[in-house]
Amino acid sequence: MSAKPRVIYWFRTDLRLHDSPALHAALNLNPEYLYPIWCWDPHYVYRARVGPNRWQFLLNKKTKLFVIREAPQTVLPKLFKAWKISHLIFERDTDPYAKGRDAEVMELAKEAGVEVVATRHGRTLYDPDDLVKANGGKPTMSITQVQHVRQLRQLLQAAEKLGEVPKPLPAPDSLPDPGDLSLDFEQTQPSPEPDINSIQRDGKETSYTSLSGPNHDFAVPQISELGLKPATTPHRGGETRALAALDSIIANETYTTTFSKPSTAPTAFEPQATTLLSPHHHFGSLSVRLVYHRVQEVINKPANKKRASTIPTNLIGQLLFRDMYFGAQAALGYSFAQTYGNSHARFIPWHLPSKISPTNGLITGDHTIDSPLAGKWFQRWKFGQTGFPWIDALMRQLRYEGWIHHLGRHAVACFLTRGGCYVDWERGAEVFEEWLIDHETSANTGNWQWLSCTAFFAQFYRCYSPVAFPKKWDDEGKFVKHFVPELENYSKKYIYEPWKAPIQDQRKWGCLIKGEGVVDGVAEEKEGGGSMKIYPKPLFDFNTRRAICIEGVKNAYH
Repeated sequence: MSAKPRVIYWFRTDLRLHDSPALHAALNLNPEYLYPIWCWDPHYVYRARVGPNRWQFLLNKKTKLFVIREAPQTVLPKLFKAWKISHLIFERDTDPYAKGRDAEVMELAKEAGVEVVATRHGRTLYDPDDLVKANGGKPTMSITQVQHVRQLRQLLQAAEKLGEVPKPLPAPDSLPDPGDLSLDFEQTQPSPEPDINSIQRDGKETSYTSLSGPNHDFAVPQISELGLKPATTPHRGGETRALAALDSIIANETYTTTFSKPSTAPTAFEPQATTLLSPHHHFGSLSVRLVYHRVQEVINKPANKKRASTIPTNLIGQLLFRDMYFGAQAALGYSFAQTYGNSHARFIPWHLPSKISPTNGLITGDHTIDSPLAGKWFQRWKFGQTGFPWIDALMRQLRYEGWIHHLGRHAVACFLTRGGCYVDWERGAEVFEEWLIDHETSANTGNWQWLSCTAFFAQFYRCYSPVAFPKKWDDEGKFVKHFVPELENYSKKYIYEPWKAPIQDQRKWGCLIKGEGVVDGVAEEKEGGGSMKIYPKPLFDFNTRRAICIEGVKNAYH
């Protein structure tokens, strides 16, 4: 009688128990022991831009995972031997780095005689590689292509047939106990250089001092171990919170049925106008298929069918957009996240272009400062000091909360690229990578290409006004006054154009419009025995700059 399997279940972007095909594959082996582990991958600690807010959202103290503090490429072969592992199970990942990592791990498992089960199709509605295949081997560059694949499902044969979105799988009632957790081998220390996140730290990074953590209990590393500056986001992660948030959304049938993204207010806060489920999708604490089917159940009720919003603006459409970007990334790999070498991205001669590695043709993470003025504009944009209150409020919300509304992302991206600063979209994507709690390389890249009209979208003459657009949603300027408190006393007449306020009103309202702003806090100066807040003058005349940018993009198109 053969021995029962001893299984490592390797969690990555699927931090949940509900609707986990890979976990079900592991349990279907009826293992003697199941080791649910999470490798503390130095790639994400040192090489990917991750700010304190995203780390805090991820680091759930209540997790039952065993966190192994070493790179998976070096620690997994040692675990295979130490724990006498027969099977390695994980959910396949189509991110370029993950593909390379997993290919290396699978080869190491083969050498160790460990059977690998890499399940597909857990992070998205459709498997990204299947989407690409069904789209003729090409990246999915429009939502209609994603829908077209769905409509062609009956024509797809065998493995190519996508079918309906699978029903979500239930969470298991229990998990088998792990076996002996002893680690009788030396830890391979990762190199901390280069540390792209050094700017996020104000202390020493110590998360790799021990394989199983400082207390030898396989605990999740804490913010303090990463040496990070304090997190400021009010948002928290975890499967329990994710499921509760979904329940709340589904309970409001009117909201679920009639949701239309362009009709939601980007100026809404406490609470926001959209679901804020995206960071849960990123980390896998909430299944996109569960969301899909629960929304469909509400929409398909007879009482709701006539009033239901439709694709692409409804909740289902948002999930399809996400799949579209995953499909594009799966087809193009690393080149998807840059213009150079990207067969589907249009070259536009932006300021502050990325430096390209001569060895692999990929962006290096550094850029050329071809225009000191553009460099200054970029820094003022990043830290919410442009002098345009709508843009500054959004960027400060992003930095503080790690999240801004979809239309807010549109506004700041358009402003930085084709609507004002004429700065490379890759600079903006890097800031979003650093600050967003829901950062997904595929979606972030796709959105920046869309808004810069580099790919996906070509109507470059349509720009978001930093004055007229927010007035449509928030004529009183409550959103601005919340995130740009220097202007809290300004009247609605001047809240979006404070530089037009008479100087006597500026003094009366306690804030002068002058200078270029400061990175942290609010600038002040002494005046008349007291202090006066300072808010910066605008970077430029928006209408003039918009015309210059549009002409530049127009030339690139022709």
